Amino acid sequence: MRIFPLGENAITIELGSELSDSNHTRVVSLARHFDHHPFPGFVECIPAYISLTIVYDLLAVRKAFPDFPTASEAVDSHVRSALRSLDEHVMPRPRDVVIPADFSFEAALDLKEAAASLGISREEFIEIFLADVYRVYVLGFLPGFAYMGDVDERIAVGRKASPRQLVPKGSIGIAGRQTGIYPLGSPGGWQIIGRTDVLLFDPTSNAPCLFRVGDRVRFVRKEK
Repeated sequence: MRIFPLGENAITIELGSELSDSNHTRVVSLARHFDHHPFPGFVECIPAYISLTIVYDLLAVRKAFPDFPTASEAVDSHVRSALRSLDEHVMPRPRDVVIPADFSFEAALDLKEAAASLGISREEFIEIFLADVYRVYVLGFLPGFAYMGDVDERIAVGRKASPRQLVPKGSIGIAGRQTGIYPLGSPGGWQIIGRTDVLLFDPTSNAPCLFRVGDRVRFVRKEK
């Protein structure tokens, strides 16, 4: 584990040197801890693959914890205390999310070529993709876009050499061992292997993003 300041009003906690379910679960648990038990001056948590960044109000932290030489050291102390308490409790159970997917030729814009490049059929590619459950590691790029993994090595195709100017909303893509769904129409270079009608981002909702970091996502064939 490594903890270091990120500028004057943030601190980053690296919870390991490699991506694993256990390391990422600790990231999610630590983020939830501070979301539910914020210290004076806490602003937000930003979870990533194996790290968590905590943003804080510098002046508020200095005022609340004058015994520490710096605000960063005060927050560091709260982090270490939280990590000790996490070790004593069961990690939170992830949510299960099911996404119906359309793999027709109209929706799966790159599936035929991607499968051919790997020497397998479209149907084999789909079956391999559907067999796994994918973990939401990070939200970013677009509102509600979830970086998910890990894609089976047998269908881990690279990004397109030339990105599309417009990837249709709901498109399911693969890039290496990651998969994700475009919540909005957007330029993008991932290989598009399907599409879903599920609404992933609703700015009018109290919870605008469907996915949360730590979710387990399973794809199923869309019923005709």
